[in-house]
Amino acid sequence: MSYKLNRRRLKKIYNRLKNLPRGVNFFKYTFNKIDGFLLKAAKSTKVPFPSSIMLEVTNHCNLACITCPREYAYGDAMDKGTIDSGSMYKVIDEVAPYIDSIGLTGLGETLLYKKLEETLRYIKEKNKGIQTFISTNAHIPNADVYIEKMAPYLDTVQISIDGVHKIYETVRAKSDYSAFIETTKKIAAVCKRHGVAVMFNFVAIKENFRQMKDVVEIASGLGIGHLNITPVNLAGITAWGADYYDLFYGDDFKNEIKQAYEAARRSGTVNLTIWDIKKKNEFKKCHLPWNHFYVSWDGWMTPCCAKPFPKELNFGNVFQTSLMRCLNSKEYRAFRQMWYDNTTPDFCKKCHVVDLKPLELDVDIILN
Repeated sequence: MSYKLNRRRLKKIYNRLKNLPRGVNFFKYTFNKIDGFLLKAAKSTKVPFPSSIMLEVTNHCNLACITCPREYAYGDAMDKGTIDSGSMYKVIDEVAPYIDSIGLTGLGETLLYKKLEETLRYIKEKNKGIQTFISTNAHIPNADVYIEKMAPYLDTVQISIDGVHKIYETVRAKSDYSAFIETTKKIAAVCKRHGVAVMFNFVAIKENFRQMKDVVEIASGLGIGHLNITPVNLAGITAWGADYYDLFYGDDFKNEIKQAYEAARRSGTVNLTIWDIKKKNEFKKCHLPWNHFYVSWDGWMTPCCAKPFPKELNFGNVFQTSLMRCLNSKEYRAFRQMWYDNTTPDFCKKCHVVDLKPLELDVDIILN
């Protein structure tokens, strides 16, 4: 097994380097990178201004996917709502000189938020090199029209696809596969016209893993050049035990992954990526305590995007104080010390980064 570079990531890096901050913000950006390097070298629990954040614009959703933690006990208990734009702009202002990418996404359906265009424009006015990202289930009426309006300020659209035909509708409850395909065709055409990257994301479970190669073929047929496959993350799914991960150790799953890679190779157009299947799984494998931070719609700083439930664990409210105060709070620094000690927090148990064992596959892996 060998590893290849991810073309999508390389393109994002190239686009960012073309549009680095200018003037005084260039020095802020550069010194922040140096500060991060020095803090890491010193094994400090402090972090510099982040390079990436996710802002959950809403946690309302029009589907009820069985892979989504919002459909289980933690999700039942969470408060639901839509982000306040003024509070969100306050966070964007704070990080704008330092940030490389901002994702406007979370547990909900992003396109339900009707201020995406103005928010994305606001980000690009700060610095057009900041990479912007949204995700969608492609079930919002006129989604392509909405995305066309925001396309000048958008870099990547991720579309969730967890199977084909009836399996898709089983996994993504309340969905319509035919409508999904038609909407995705239109979104892909819009993105192609405007130079916006579009990618599929596939969450593998027992119901759909035999369709991974089929999804590769769907991506190829729709002109979607990127497909990421990830195993279901059980950290936030209270109804399933960690033994569910046994699915991924079997020869059937490994064979299906190989077939998916072969289908991608034959297509000549689909860049297939998967999670890091080789590195030992443990808390120290997780990069999220250090970067790619998640802010809930109501301002809470949660540990990760796989289990973004502030009632379970949070490190303060960025709307009430500031992002950096939350990131370097006593509680968050204690959490990072656990990372250095390689002691898995109770909050992180059942996460696939921690509890899914490495796999041995005889293919050229491209990591996400």
